[in-house]
Amino acid sequence: MKTFLQFLIYMLLAVVAIVMGVILGDYGSWYFAWFVGTAMIVLVAAAGGAWMDAHDETPEGDGSAAR
Repeated sequence: MKTFLQFLIYMLLAVVAIVMGVILGDYGSWYFAWFVGTAMIVLVAAAGGAWMDAHDETPEGDGSAAR
């Protein structure tokens, strides 16, 4: 039953995406690129922040060096 509900949800999302593509017409690809680009910027910024946070917590050497 869980698999069937997941299938229905994904099918509904596909129908919504197709309807939006028909309504947007030629502008659909621009909106898609904007959405994917924005998501990538947010993910890269989050990954960079996590990397910097992990890098700051890692001791280098014996810890006596000043930054």
